[in-house]
Amino acid sequence: MKVKEPLFNYIHPDTDYQIRKGDSATILRTIEDGKFDLILTSPPYNVGKSYETKTSIEKYLETQEEIISELVRVLSDRGNLCWQVGNYVDKGEIFPLDIYYYQIFKKHGLKLRNRIIWHFGHGLHASNRFSGRYETLLWFSKTDNYIFNLDDVRVPSKYPGKLHFKGPKRGLPSGNPLGKNPSDIWEIIQQDWESGMWDIPNVKSNHPEKTEHPCQFPIELVERCVLALTNETSWVLDPFAGAGSTIIGAIKNNRNAVGIEKEAAYCQIANQRIKDFNEGKLKFRPINKPIHKPTSKDKVAQVPKEWLALELTDEKGD
Repeated sequence: MKVKEPLFNYIHPDTDYQIRKGDSATILRTIEDGKFDLILTSPPYNVGKSYETKTSIEKYLETQEEIISELVRVLSDRGNLCWQVGNYVDKGEIFPLDIYYYQIFKKHGLKLRNRIIWHFGHGLHASNRFSGRYETLLWFSKTDNYIFNLDDVRVPSKYPGKLHFKGPKRGLPSGNPLGKNPSDIWEIIQQDWESGMWDIPNVKSNHPEKTEHPCQFPIELVERCVLALTNETSWVLDPFAGAGSTIIGAIKNNRNAVGIEKEAAYCQIANQRIKDFNEGKLKFRPINKPIHKPTSKDKVAQVPKEWLALELTDEKGD
């Protein structure tokens, strides 16, 4: 079963959204308890981007916990929280943020349902360690009675013809006719969600969704969480909204959404992207589009002549 694609490229008339400029901790205190069924965000990583001030890992987490406390309060009893992070690096040492954050969310009573790996093929090349090509998404629920729409995200069974070999169902199909439950490591292959990694391109210079924001969230990643972890007309929150990708992924699938962003420039970008989406002009990468793989005809995939010359020289020297 393929993932459902919305039949519209405009905001549903019953869908509401807001981009609110300001500090997340301050604005959250004005929101009623239990309003949101999904909180989905990628917080600042404390790596010194233009919109953040780099500080110690301890001070950074202390500040984030103040916001997390408010997020737990505004999350509904059936709600889910998805916290997507990478690594904090200090003097060449890696601090895996998801491990630090887990302790905070656990202290506030949330329950971890999956630790999802998001893999991407491009990024900065490290020189003193292996190049990082993944980030993690921690999916928590507030209670055991959480929203989870498995049928909306099932993947085709690898062996749909497999049968029960014993018992009362002997000879009958053993799988679910709608497909199987995907693993917590996903890969996109052609138009299906297959077992593997969440192999979704990060938003770099040649990505159709790229804006001025330096650490942009891909809409495709948002949609997967929205489809599985909310119902239509649910409210979705992004407390660090940036360029508004979470808001767009929500309203594209007939969910209501609120984004909080302290930078005026990013609020303007987010509102313009939503306007473009509503007018059918927004460029975005379709969910489950195959990842581009270079062929031997692509110039950048060919071995440079200079390298070939060096190899020939080395062979003669041997």
